[in-house]
Amino acid sequence: MRAVIQRASSATLHIDGQLRASIGIGFVILLGIHVEDTEADVDYLTGKIHGLRIFSDEDGKMNLSLEQVSGQILLVSQFTLYADTRKGNRPSYLASARPEQAIPLYEGLIQKLSTAMGAPIQTGEFGADMQVSLCNDGPVTIIIDSKNNSL
Repeated sequence: MRAVIQRASSATLHIDGQLRASIGIGFVILLGIHVEDTEADVDYLTGKIHGLRIFSDEDGKMNLSLEQVSGQILLVSQFTLYADTRKGNRPSYLASARPEQAIPLYEGLIQKLSTAMGAPIQTGEFGADMQVSLCNDGPVTIIIDSKNNSL
């Protein structure tokens, strides 16, 4: 799994012109699910996201977690995070999991993050054409890949 996490001061998500989700301070997470991902990847990302300390403390150091700032999460599925652009100009998405595999993992991450945070998280709709607007605070953007623990 690949997560692009943006620290946001606010964000909204619209589908077909209708507001679907809205958060204040928190994380906007774009989530890509790979064909080889399993429940272990869900568990890994849940732990990393829940513990990630990228909010400023009273000294201006990025030292506080999402929970410590009473932040929220907007989780958005994005199969294009596994685009392969090595050949030609039209990306291949063969490494992205098909919906029958990806949806249960996506829903599992929603459930586990909600449990870890002690509150529901906001989401988009899997496979929908969505418009996401956010104010990236910092800007701060972190990439976590469950298969490459060195990022």
